[in-house]
Amino acid sequence: MLLKKEVLRFWRVAFQTIAAPVLTAVLYLMIFGHVLQGRVEVYPGVSYVAFLVPGLVMMSMLQNAFANSASSLVQSKIMGNLVFTLLAPLTARDWFVAYVGAAIVRGLLVGLGVYVITLFYAPPQAAAPLWIFAFALLGSGLMGVLGLLAGLWADKFDQMAVFQNFIVMPMTFLAGVFYSIHSLPAVWQTLSHLNPFFYMIDGFRYGFFGVSDVSPWLSLAIAGGAFLAVSALTLHLLRTGYKLRN
Repeated sequence: MLLKKEVLRFWRVAFQTIAAPVLTAVLYLMIFGHVLQGRVEVYPGVSYVAFLVPGLVMMSMLQNAFANSASSLVQSKIMGNLVFTLLAPLTARDWFVAYVGAAIVRGLLVGLGVYVITLFYAPPQAAAPLWIFAFALLGSGLMGVLGLLAGLWADKFDQMAVFQNFIVMPMTFLAGVFYSIHSLPAVWQTLSHLNPFFYMIDGFRYGFFGVSDVSPWLSLAIAGGAFLAVSALTLHLLRTGYKLRN
């Protein structure tokens, strides 16, 4: 029931939570694609617009999965209706599945919406569909957990905005959405390899073209390890009632 409530929460305002992010991603595609199309070729035989599509799809999924779980929990804290959820006989695992599950649903819906619209600008490609699905699910899940963690820590929207604007947003934009890290100086390539978001986007892009900057198995291992580590921390905080019961 909590999962259904969380899904309905964003679905009832789908124009804001689904359509608006899709429009934003399409605007990025139109602007960057128009400016750099024909001037940049990242992978042989792959146009720059086609290269952009997986990055924009994954970036949209990551940002919206995070926003869903974080905003829901913070909103419940501010409005005071969180107490009704606390009174229900729900375990920490139930909370985790509901909030993260709803974040995954929203992330996948936004990603699908972006992909469908981009079909008007680039032909569909799917060299390895299983990799596409795996990284879409893992990326949305990881950001859903991070959003839940941010929602537990934040007591108001300003605090959540700090987490989103100074951590999530820069890390997604600097994760190779608009470029290959091989085009960067050595120092920035090294820093990019420390960004877990890079591995999610790079692995997701591999599913489309069959080529990537690093091995998809390495990307899967790092993204999966990050998901398990953040999930363990978040479940611990939920069990202890961090900023929920005390």
